[in-house]
Amino acid sequence: MHMNFEVHPATAERFADVATMLGPKNPTSTVCWCLSHRLPAKESRSLLGPARGAYVRELCGRDVAPGVLAYDGDEVVGWAAVAPRAELPFARSRKIPHVDDLPVWSAWCVRVRPGHRGRGITLPLLEGAVRYAGENGAPAVEGYPVDNRGAKVDLTMAYVGTRALFERAGFTKVADTDSISGGFPRVVMRRLLTADSAA
Repeated sequence: MHMNFEVHPATAERFADVATMLGPKNPTSTVCWCLSHRLPAKESRSLLGPARGAYVRELCGRDVAPGVLAYDGDEVVGWAAVAPRAELPFARSRKIPHVDDLPVWSAWCVRVRPGHRGRGITLPLLEGAVRYAGENGAPAVEGYPVDNRGAKVDLTMAYVGTRALFERAGFTKVADTDSISGGFPRVVMRRLLTADSAA
């Protein structure tokens, strides 16, 4: 079913689609724009309203895109953030442990556009993020989803993903964390790419 969806890097020419996935309906509103886990808290709080979108536009113009977008035909339907952990606040997290010194990338936000949920988009989206990380030299990708054991996850907290989703994408649990999301414990899931070349 999910073979119908294509996943592409969130490059500058696709910024309008990034804005569709992450931006507010009112351009002056201050929303996450998927920056709250990309930037240190103080810097994230200092970016208000349109400044957040401008920052993401700049990210999309860099050599390595800040994430990937899923498409159903020409319509954008999903977003996944992926970047080297060393560049993220996760690098200094006291709640999510470092398993070892491997320079892993992190995939920490998976979002499906309202009206398109329940169609099997999250798996190809996550797989696309892994593939993009591998193409840019990542030796492994980590995620920090909830271990909800099949219980319903509140939609506002669902962006972290579930352990089952990451397992379907070839990840294995490598550590527990002290982090809780939506009332569920989060775990460190990892997929090594050196052996499978992100295939």
